Amino acid sequence: MSEKETILTVEGLKKLEEELEQLKTVRRREVAARIKQAIEFGDISENSEYEDAKNEQAFIEGNIMALEKKLRNARVIDTNDVDVDTVSVGSTVRIKDMSSGEELDYTIVGSVEADPAKNKISNESPVGKALLGHIIGDEVEINVPVGIIKYKVLNIRK
Repeated sequence: MSEKETILTVEGLKKLEEELEQLKTVRRREVAARIKQAIEFGDISENSEYEDAKNEQAFIEGNIMALEKKLRNARVIDTNDVDVDTVSVGSTVRIKDMSSGEELDYTIVGSVEADPAKNKISNESPVGKALLGHIIGDEVEINVPVGIIKYKVLNIRK
């Protein structure tokens, strides 16, 4: 089975690299110090501090492996190369909800960078996936859990 490609913006790549560096340096050292201190308490068979530290160490190592895998399979989208003629990963799109008239701005990003609170939606989400490939003026019907919503693409920018 091939590994899933991780689509990232330059900003997202930098953020993942910083997170990985933090885990490999600061967090690893902190947990190693906790383990060492717990061992100094004596019998580790009934030492909850030791167990907690070992569990945290396993969690951190798992995160490191996951981040390294994402970075290994990264495809970086340069927003300077984003086409403003059609909605694509990396573009910011202004849409109008045809039922409420509300206008919304969304930036289409890879799933790793999705942050709905910051209007960054995944290219794999129902709305993100449905908007891909559309042009200004298109009306898009999107099947979401609450039913069907209709949006009109008003603007596409980098």
